[in-house]
Amino acid sequence: MSDTLNLPAETRERAGKGASRALRRDGRVPAVVYGGNEEPIAIHVEEKELTRQLMTGHFFNSIIEVEVGGKKLRTQPKDVAFHPVTDRPLHVDFLRLGANATVHVNVPVVFANEDASPGLKRGGVLNVVRHDLELVCDADKIPHEITIDVTGFDVGESIHIHHVKLPSGVASAITDRDFTIATIAAPSALKSSEGDTTKTDAE
Repeated sequence: MSDTLNLPAETRERAGKGASRALRRDGRVPAVVYGGNEEPIAIHVEEKELTRQLMTGHFFNSIIEVEVGGKKLRTQPKDVAFHPVTDRPLHVDFLRLGANATVHVNVPVVFANEDASPGLKRGGVLNVVRHDLELVCDADKIPHEITIDVTGFDVGESIHIHHVKLPSGVASAITDRDFTIATIAAPSALKSSEGDTTKTDAE
């Protein structure tokens, strides 16, 4: 399951673009905590620590405990605005989570047992259509990643969401279709051979 990350913060006494620019000059990033039927809280966090957590690769599917005013606010990051040129974080939105909260998250997929896939063993290519899955789960049960077993899949076959064994308490947010996650494409040599054959037949 995903870790809980701790992020120290301070309240913002002034709002507006000028105040935000001043914070950024001091190495701070403006942010807001909202939701949970409570008033939004304007805060700012240290840019270096925020960047470090963003670089973990699982910031958006982690619970973030924002520490402000001696209290820990249990949140889920919802959006980070970045500078279009420097990629520095400019602003962060955190959603306050109540007890037993359910969250929507995008969780990366990894593929296992590729040596047990007949198609891949024959030189086929794993063509990944979705690199992450949109999931619904309890806030305390967010997985780091979803492992997809490709055992038995051959060239021309597709891996759909119904093939994936999701952890207990985790469900796909997309329920109206059996969407494709990956396909086993034919080896390039086989494609070339088929292409040459087709051309010869046509002639």
